[in-house]
Amino acid sequence: MSRADRFLNACRKQPVDATPVWLMRQAGRYMAEYRAMKEKYEFLEMVKTPDLATEVTMQPVNAYEVDAAIIFQDLLPILQPMGLDLEYVRGEGPVIHNPIRTVADIDALTMKPAEEATPYTFDAIRQLRRELDGKVPLIGFAGAPFTLVSYAVEGGGSRNYSFAKGLMYGQQDQWHRLMDMMATAIGHNLAAQARAGAQVLQIFDSWIGALSASDYREFVLPYSKKAIELAREGGDVPIIHFGTGTAAILDLIKEAGGDVIGVDWRIDLDVAWDGLGDVAVQGNLDPVILFAPFEEIKRQTTRILDSVKGRPGHIFNLGHGILQHTPIENVRDLIDFVHDYTKV
Repeated sequence: MSRADRFLNACRKQPVDATPVWLMRQAGRYMAEYRAMKEKYEFLEMVKTPDLATEVTMQPVNAYEVDAAIIFQDLLPILQPMGLDLEYVRGEGPVIHNPIRTVADIDALTMKPAEEATPYTFDAIRQLRRELDGKVPLIGFAGAPFTLVSYAVEGGGSRNYSFAKGLMYGQQDQWHRLMDMMATAIGHNLAAQARAGAQVLQIFDSWIGALSASDYREFVLPYSKKAIELAREGGDVPIIHFGTGTAAILDLIKEAGGDVIGVDWRIDLDVAWDGLGDVAVQGNLDPVILFAPFEEIKRQTTRILDSVKGRPGHIFNLGHGILQHTPIENVRDLIDFVHDYTKV
């Protein structure tokens, strides 16, 4: 079985010759090749230049035996064509200089067709499909409605989401209106990625662990579901639904939709899968473990693999993205070990 088949088969719970593995943020700042590019180009310049996005996406594909490529982009640029002033500040991360705080701010948002809003994304996907030439499948992605709305309202990172939750609890009609707008933009963007050639889609709800189950059901689930349903209009491609801090709401994540449910390290993978039932799962090594001696990495990885051994539909991944300064040799050896250990 080729690397091209292994990942897609697992997404559809079909037989594989070894457990497929790819790693969130596998293209990024832990790689010397990427750091060298960052010396020459700004982050958004790389995201918005298809040649550069293609080069970064291909770096881990060329360096390791990963079973999928994921397009180099970011969750937040989709907010720019809506009218938000996004800047990536060195040492601070993304900052939105005109966050949404009033009804007038929501009124001022612009909804553009996906192909007009972020054309560089689709150009990069088409270019990557040619570059990959069937070697491995290409994953497209977008942020989930709650995470993007929270960024847009908070204006950047947050510890307690006071502005976002203040809108959610205090102006519920406006919250639902904004979430519906965001779900529509996300869903159309994902569908356009599929039409451009993405073979799998992943939706990231990186901040969803900030909510209780009851709040997720009332304020978020309908919009994540809408985004996923709209994404399916792009074609018959598997959709991965991933969030962090989701141990208490995995059943609701599944209800919102997705062919594969991503699981972080805060719950044992077999326990999560037992609760999820008949879906494929992705996960779930703690990214910090990649700083440990390789014998410990092997021990922790073996525990995960053994816990779901024989169940079709497992995609090995981290519970979140690779961290900066992660040793390259540990990444390479982890990928090789997963393949070798699960080979049939």
